[in-house]
Amino acid sequence: MAAEIQASINKFLAHLADKRGYSVHTVSAYRRDLAQFVRYASSKGRDNWQDVDIECVRAYAAWRHRGGLSGRSLQRKLSTLRAFAEFLGPEQGVRNNPARHVRAPRASRKLPSVLDTDQMQRLLQTDLPQIEDNDPLSLRDRAIMELAYSSGLRLAELVSLDLAALDRADSVVDVIGKGAKQRKVPVGRYAWESLELWLRARAALAQSGETALFVGRSGRRLTPRAIQYRVRAWARRRGIACHVHPHMLRHAFASHLLESSGDLRAVQELLGHADIGTTQVYTHLDFQHLALVYDKAHPRARK
Repeated sequence: MAAEIQASINKFLAHLADKRGYSVHTVSAYRRDLAQFVRYASSKGRDNWQDVDIECVRAYAAWRHRGGLSGRSLQRKLSTLRAFAEFLGPEQGVRNNPARHVRAPRASRKLPSVLDTDQMQRLLQTDLPQIEDNDPLSLRDRAIMELAYSSGLRLAELVSLDLAALDRADSVVDVIGKGAKQRKVPVGRYAWESLELWLRARAALAQSGETALFVGRSGRRLTPRAIQYRVRAWARRRGIACHVHPHMLRHAFASHLLESSGDLRAVQELLGHADIGTTQVYTHLDFQHLALVYDKAHPRARK
């Protein structure tokens, strides 16, 4: 396609980042999706966006699905095309959204991997006085994990937290989630204890003027990759066999809270989900837990 469409894509991506508050990771996914479609459309002789119709989009979706792309991934790519066409709108000659009525095959919902309460206890249990004396970075790692589990934060939310987000008086943290939506989330006692130990150690590490709550050896804000690596390494040292990543702590937060309270709406609010359907996946996890209890305990259950 011509340079004109590339300029429109660049404007769209800037809109997502600046006006919608999308993360760098999300914007990169949109860029990749659009680049893939542009290459396909150009190969079919569709050299500008006005030439793209529903049949072109439908053929692209069928081609990607035959190539092994999952229904879930295809849904995301079609969503990208719909959003881009809406952004272009009539001002650029796009009067009908060619992706609006194209649907991907129904994707089976994959249940998230969750650490049980015993595994979470093992992951977070440590000798705090010893760590405080010897390893400030381990103090930081434990504060990150305690906060993620206590408050159900996404990895991007942990990375973007500033010192000013902590509200000790009300025991909450101010979080900026997807789409720059703000929410207040409670912080538990163990998380506050870990945060206070880390804040004392942080003073010696952070560069002057650095606002980030979590910093690395350089004294600057931690990257998502650094947090992923440290959580994985911490879990291995604690003898947890499965691959542990930061989002697993958010899953554990939601699953354990729902298991105890049964309040799906409250869990939705705490997680910052726009659609309760996204939160309902944890009801399936809760049912799995109940089914296991039934199988173990009921006299008539299948052993």
